Amino acid sequence: MDWTVLGGLAAGLLISTVTAPAGVSGAVFLLPVQLSVFGVPNPAVTPTNLLFNVVAGPGPLWRYRHDGALRGGLARRLVLGTLPGVVLGAAIRVFAIPGPDVFRLLIAALLLPLGPWLCLRALTPVHHRPPPKGELSPRTLTGLALVVGVVGGIYGIGGGSLLGPILAGRGLPMARVAPAALAATFATSLVGAAAYVLLSLVSSADVTPHWWLGLACGTGGLIGGYLGARLQPRLPERGLRLLLGTLATALGVLYAAQTLS
Repeated sequence: MDWTVLGGLAAGLLISTVTAPAGVSGAVFLLPVQLSVFGVPNPAVTPTNLLFNVVAGPGPLWRYRHDGALRGGLARRLVLGTLPGVVLGAAIRVFAIPGPDVFRLLIAALLLPLGPWLCLRALTPVHHRPPPKGELSPRTLTGLALVVGVVGGIYGIGGGSLLGPILAGRGLPMARVAPAALAATFATSLVGAAAYVLLSLVSSADVTPHWWLGLACGTGGLIGGYLGARLQPRLPERGLRLLLGTLATALGVLYAAQTLS
């Protein structure tokens, strides 16, 4: 068996097991691996990453649905915003900015302060914390999801890695944030991957997913995501917020380093 298939399976499994409890699919950390280790070229790495989300997504979502964590309107509002955004983002990526260094820098600028703040908030005693800001209005949630969908369509990250820290920063419990963010990531990736396949018919650029690698990584993510979602109810809220803050910080540092290198 091709080593890339085995390597992709292992990478998807390990990354998703760690990130799924925090509502992050793991695609944001898999993308540099695809570029550096497996040699997937730009911009084909974006639809390949979205394919990973499509295959991996049902694992954690099935578990969260089984536990009743997908009830409520949060996931629905996020999905309604991200779906049109990802189609627009895919078109921008193919026709306007094959190398989205500006978006990497914007993501880094958002996550670098937000990640440490989440960690600090998690470590602060409850009686010293400022009161939660509460839920955003439905219109604001949809608008936020639309912007995140555009970024996800351009970079192939689905959006959960951005939505999760923002919603957690508003004080929403991780038991609600993680399933809703993963649901938005899955729906966004499904539509985004289909959009890239259609755009490949009218574009001369290499925008077709690398099918075998995406499927291998996704299969690993399917298993790892289910395991991570099963672990989530057993993890303390403080630990989940620390995990999300650490992931956001690491992602911000990674994107800033890639942009400035």
